Amino acid sequence: MVPPHLFDIASLDLNKVAYDTAAIERVNPHRGHMRMLDGIIHLAEGATAGLAYKDVKADEFWVEGHIPGRPIFPGVLMIEAAAQLASFCTLLRLKDQKFMGFVGCEDVKFRGQVVPGDRLLILGLESDFRPRRITCRAQILARGTMVFEGTIVGMPM
Repeated sequence: MVPPHLFDIASLDLNKVAYDTAAIERVNPHRGHMRMLDGIIHLAEGATAGLAYKDVKADEFWVEGHIPGRPIFPGVLMIEAAAQLASFCTLLRLKDQKFMGFVGCEDVKFRGQVVPGDRLLILGLESDFRPRRITCRAQILARGTMVFEGTIVGMPM
């Protein structure tokens, strides 16, 4: 059974960009092929929840080799996209920290395929915030369907 969304996105303008790639790169260190967020649509007050997006393109580095003739966005990159949203939210709150290390993921389920041309909506919701350990529940939607869910664990460094 597919769980409900972490928070209601129906009232959000999914075409509005609150943070563009330049703003994301001022907070997160990821660049080039490894930047998995194209924009952030919404952040809750206190940056405890967020909605980001990634446009999956046909010229990305993984397309040629991840199932030739039938490219499928790798699940590990879905995890990475969720981790980058968790990192962005955490680093905004911890202004003295410059890096959020990914230390684990829990209860991960892949519920569908993602292909070039899809826009991913990445939902993140903080579930625990401690000085040395942050957990964030995450979901990813493609074409209106949940394709990923899991918990991201990170450590500010």
